[in-house]
Amino acid sequence: MNFDLIVVGGGLAGAALAVALRTSRLRIAVIDQAPPVRPSGWDRRIYAYSPANVRFLERLGVWEHLDHSRLCPVHEMKVFGDRTGALRFSAYDSGLSELAWIGEANLVHRELWESLKRQHNVTLLCPATPASLDLSEDEVRLDLEDGRVLHSRLVVGADGRDSWVRRLAGIATKVTPYEEKGVVANFQCEKPHEGTAFQWFRDDGILAWLPLPGGMMSMVWSAPDAFADELLQLEEAEFSERVAAAGAYALGSLSLATERAAFPLKLLRVGTMVGPRVALLGDAAHAIHPLSGHGINLGFQDAMVLADKLGALAAWQDPGEFSVLRAYARARTEEAFVLQYATHALNRLFGSQLPVASTVRNLGLNLTDRLPVVTNALVRYAVNGRF
Repeated sequence: MNFDLIVVGGGLAGAALAVALRTSRLRIAVIDQAPPVRPSGWDRRIYAYSPANVRFLERLGVWEHLDHSRLCPVHEMKVFGDRTGALRFSAYDSGLSELAWIGEANLVHRELWESLKRQHNVTLLCPATPASLDLSEDEVRLDLEDGRVLHSRLVVGADGRDSWVRRLAGIATKVTPYEEKGVVANFQCEKPHEGTAFQWFRDDGILAWLPLPGGMMSMVWSAPDAFADELLQLEEAEFSERVAAAGAYALGSLSLATERAAFPLKLLRVGTMVGPRVALLGDAAHAIHPLSGHGINLGFQDAMVLADKLGALAAWQDPGEFSVLRAYARARTEEAFVLQYATHALNRLFGSQLPVASTVRNLGLNLTDRLPVVTNALVRYAVNGRF
């Protein structure tokens, strides 16, 4: 089976890349072990989609087909330190209609796959599991476990933090475990959230509440391993009370609307996003702490930039040419670097128990809140990936 591009991993970023190339001449294979399936209730995996990535999804023809009754705009965000520090971001003050949209991962994922199924230049290989990868000067050979053999000029690793493509391509990684877990759950709230997102930097971790439709909110509590395990063992009522109290009852009493889950947190940095006939995107290229809410937004921007580079090639040009891949890597290095190190620094600063660290972090929050030029610049970067 011959292709121009093989995408290993049909998650949000990998699927978005393939859909973004729908008008290109490239013959594309997308490999995944299972298609997305709609959950029976609300998906526990909730993402904040930045306005820049909403525009990307609009460009793909995906956004308008989503069930917007399951999406919620963020008009305001309130951030609190562990003492008196506080910071407020406002869409209105920054001249925006919203800071982000909150929605289920599965909602967008399923619509991307519906587009892939109709796409004339895409072959979906699912279920399928890659078995071996051979990278030569002129081509990629990828063998599947079922015996099928794929040939291509470029392979893209969109297969997550434990990327099989990255490992077989020999791309060096540096992993820094945070010794924390992200505990996630959705809740029904007593009080209306009015499109406000909340974040608390606490002694026991970083707590975020994201607004959902129907008076609900999604929680991510990035907590030290031992405390995260304790939260997971609590009875439902006690767990809901603990979360409500940690957020100073900003939304009144809470009742659990989905099961709890947790995932380990780590910082992952790669030596390079590209290699000979290989490109990485999404979590395969950069894993960051969830406190910024930018994980999937980085992945979508990777997909958009790589699709633009590949889609602009003339028919005679090789999509696996290293100069093309280097241009993609250069375009994506700055944003990933800034967000990785900024979130890592914030995590370390707010995780320190030293009194001087507490003074500095809370002073910083209050000072930033008093400088509209700074807060608006931060909002513009969060929205557009640039100041």
